[in-house]
Formats: sequence, C-alpha cells, structure tokens
Amino acid sequence: MSSVNLTCAGRVVARYVWDPDLPPAVSPRPYLHPVTTLAGTTVTGFMPADHQHHLGASVAIPVLNQANFWGGRTYVAGQGSMRLDNHGRQQHAQWLHRSGDRLVQEICWVGRDGAPLAREVRSLSVRAVGDTSWLLRVGYALSGIDGRALVIDSPGARGRAGAGYGGFFWRAPAGLTQVRAYGAAGDPHGSREPWVVLTGSGPESESAAWTLVFRTGAHADPWFVRASDYAGVCSAIAWDRPVTVAAGGVLTRRLSVLVADGPPTDRILTEADAQ
Repeated sequence: MSSVNLTCAGRVVARYVWDPDLPPAVSPRPYLHPVTTLAGTTVTGFMPADHQHHLGASVAIPVLNQANFWGGRTYVAGQGSMRLDNHGRQQHAQWLHRSGDRLVQEICWVGRDGAPLAREVRSLSVRAVGDTSWLLRVGYALSGIDGRALVIDSPGARGRAGAGYGGFFWRAPAGLTQVRAYGAAGDPHGSREPWVVLTGSGPESESAAWTLVFRTGAHADPWFVRASDYAGVCSAIAWDRPVTVAAGGVLTRRLSVLVADGPPTDRILTEADAQ
C-alpha cells in the first residue's frame, strides 16, 4: 500500500492511498481515508461491516462497460443484486503533480481480465477556509482507452428506484449516534440542489460534531444521499439512465467539500457558498 498526505493549516487533514492492497471484490481503487477536521475528528469510514466496499472518499462506478468499479454485488435487471466475478480495478499510472496541498494523478481503469478500459486524470487539492474549516476540491476526467466509448451504468438506471449512485462517493464513519442530511429545499436525495449538508457526531465522550458541505460544479448531477442505514453522499452520474461517453469524448466532473468542526451554522454555510 502506498499513500501520501494532504496538509493545510499546518496539519495533515487527509491521507490519499493511491496504490491500495485490497481484495478484488471491493473493486480496489485509490481513496481518501482518514479525512479529518482541523480539530482531528475523522469524517470518513473505511470498509465498514455494513458495506465493506465503501472506501472512505473515492471515485466509484457500479458498472463501466460491464465491469464493476464500485465493489460488492452487481445489480442485474429483473434478478436483483448478484455476486458476479466482474470487479475492475483503478491502477495508478503516473503523477502529473504532487505536493502537500495538491495532487494530480493519471489512473488506468482495468477490467476483471486486466484489459485497460478507461483513462482518468484526477485532481485533489486542499486549503484552509477559516479557523475551524477547510476545503477539498475534487476533479476527474474520464475517457475511453484508444478513443473507445464508455457506458456508465447504475442500479437506478437498471430499474432499482432511488439507487442511481456512482461517481465521487463519500462514506461517513459507521456508528454515529446523530446524523442528518439536508439540502436547500429539504431532502436532497435524487435532487439537483446546489449543495448538500451532511452532519453527524458519535458518542459524546468519543467524538465531536462535524459538518460536511458538498457542492457540485457546472455538471449538477443528482445527489445520492443516505443518513439512516448509513451516512454517505454521492454526486451520481447515471441516476436513472446510463450515460455514454462517446468515442474520443471525455466525461468531466468537479465538486468541492467543506469540512468543518461543529454542527452546521450560518457561518459554515456562508463559507461553503463563497468557495
């Protein structure tokens, strides 16, 4: 396993594991974990018992050209979620930039048989925003190898209503005693709200409250949001229908996450809105 730290405000706020050593069934891929607030509270969960293929914060797609890059089971229309031997892997190709507060990486997405399917250029950067918050910016550009088309699919696109996850996915820690997710107009699940707040805390004696504010860029994909069975947020590419990246085309997404200590306040939301 190979990793690099991201730092801001004089402290490490995230570890990026860029060459993981993981079992095939979780669709091995680079991930951020642990991610912490400036006060040191961990706000990502890694391989929790309820979903062992949830790897902190990562780019994960349920089906890309028939390969599973999400991990776990694959949803098959008319049959439900099935265990298939179709898991892909995201492999580090090269660093295009590497510093303490910014990473740019080229990644090769390979299928179960090791054949390259897609090329991705991913960027991650961090910077302090206030005394109790910092900002993560994420960007990724995905294109087919040798100019081939890509088809991005999801359980939602295959008929499982409300399960259109796939894209940049943030899994919060398991075992939270309080958790809440909301958008500008209430429940954000399936919406295209400009921002989503996820806030939580563990047992009072063990962890403090924290707040995450997710914002999308020009491509406002629907939000996949969970706050009851587990806590997580995904900016979902293929919410209710497959998305095709034409031969020679590039799928590009950008978003940001404000990571703050404490419960959500007007100040935190204002800081997020200003980014």
